[in-house]
Amino acid sequence: MAAPVLRCVRGLAGRVGFVTVPRRYRHKKKWASTEPRFPASQLALQNFDMTYSVQFGDLWPSIRVSLLSEQKYGALVNNFAAWDHVSANLEQLSARDFVNDAVTHWELEPESGQATTPSPASWACSPNLRCFTFARGDVSRFSPARLGSQGVMDYYLMDAASLLPVLALGLQPGDTVLDLCAAPGGKTLALLQTGCCRNLAANDLSTSRTGRLQKVLHSYVPQGIRDRVRVTSWDGRKWGELEGDTYDRVLVDVPCTTDRHSLHEEENNIFQRSRKKERQMLPMLQMQLLAAGLLATKPGGHVVYSTCSLSHLQNEYVVQGTMELLANQYSIEVQVEDLTHFRKRFMDTFCFFPSCRVGELVIPNLMANFGPMYFCKMRRLT
Repeated sequence: MAAPVLRCVRGLAGRVGFVTVPRRYRHKKKWASTEPRFPASQLALQNFDMTYSVQFGDLWPSIRVSLLSEQKYGALVNNFAAWDHVSANLEQLSARDFVNDAVTHWELEPESGQATTPSPASWACSPNLRCFTFARGDVSRFSPARLGSQGVMDYYLMDAASLLPVLALGLQPGDTVLDLCAAPGGKTLALLQTGCCRNLAANDLSTSRTGRLQKVLHSYVPQGIRDRVRVTSWDGRKWGELEGDTYDRVLVDVPCTTDRHSLHEEENNIFQRSRKKERQMLPMLQMQLLAAGLLATKPGGHVVYSTCSLSHLQNEYVVQGTMELLANQYSIEVQVEDLTHFRKRFMDTFCFFPSCRVGELVIPNLMANFGPMYFCKMRRLT
């Protein structure tokens, strides 16, 4: 029976012009291998175009081109170096200390003929921080940091917007401080620069990332001070159980989609197909880390939550969800601090998104291409 059928098929193929392919040359189509393979950075841009065009509307084209353009940096002066000499050299480059300018020259806006008085928490800035930036529209770049006369590096190059969460934390002399997700170390270094930390715990789950943190501390901080920093690689989600009600100030700078990095770097890009589930679970992880940070804070203490993402799912929604979680499961009341006056201090340097429901968001702008940087300050009441 098989032979007549085969002859029939061959005869039909001959009539319609088909050519049968010998079995040894046949292959199955493997859909997985033939599916287009886009770079992770391209997948990130497609994702952002879909979500952020809705979230930001007419602002998105401007933010988009800024994200794809070269980022601006700030030079955080190392107070453990000859800081006055370093500052003078940076001033000669026509850079300005945006922190000192804001704190020194900003005046209260009159309201009905009277000066407004913000709450002490929103007014306070962490002290002793000096960070130089070039003016709006100036695309000059700082030279790489050099080893100074004190045996430590002169300044640390960072996105200047990354300093805002540390400034907003409002450190006071003698504070016990926790940096829950500390690596690679820029914000940890800034916390030390304030001179306020009686005790500083710097934690990051990744041992390779804490290795980078240790290198930053070794390059910028004298050994006597460096030895007083407790560096750990624990699971930050469990910190409330490990050291509950312990710290005066806690910085929770969580893992996020790192929007600018995701558009420019293929290595360690969270938009790789293999990391899809990890990316989808980010808001849950962020809530767990923020909850742990708030549980580790003393009643009356302050927490700043921050990301380098534009996503409201990773920003406002995480803050609001965590506050509801703590109220329902722990009967802990948390209050968001109004940072309106804080934002006004720094609006000459950064471009802020005007419609943040909770916290503040620095959005990239070609004239001031810092960020994105979201930060929200909270006070634990009970």
